[in-house]
Amino acid sequence: MKPLRWLALLLLTTSILTAFKPTPQYSSDAVLGTWLNGTKQGRIQIYKKGDKYFGKLVWLKEPTDPATGKPRTDRRNSETNLRSRPLVGLDVMQDFSFDGGRVWENGLIYNPEDGKEYNCKLTLKNPNTLDVRGYVGISLLGKTQTWTRIE
Repeated sequence: MKPLRWLALLLLTTSILTAFKPTPQYSSDAVLGTWLNGTKQGRIQIYKKGDKYFGKLVWLKEPTDPATGKPRTDRRNSETNLRSRPLVGLDVMQDFSFDGGRVWENGLIYNPEDGKEYNCKLTLKNPNTLDVRGYVGISLLGKTQTWTRIE
């Protein structure tokens, strides 16, 4: 009977210790670099300006419009005067703040596929995996894409 009690105590202790495993802490600049987006159609370079973080679309899998042979433009933008701007080089993320742990929050992300801007937060899962959650209103009402670090 005693060996069974020791085994149960060992399993309980292991379970508790595993459940309270500390979340890794990252430096505020850990998110900097170039990331392949979740659809694998674009690469976004995240950079810092002051104490805020921004992202620029630096590569597209299909950079030219097959119909015209010209660079793809922001054709779905709700502002007609912006529809002719090229997508490559476009700032698509802005004003993220680091929370001191592993999240960059209170930013905005622009989706050129639908021409809309969303609230956004970034969560670094590990040094090479970034969860990007775009949402309207509250974070529960949104969608997450997992990005992979390229550089």
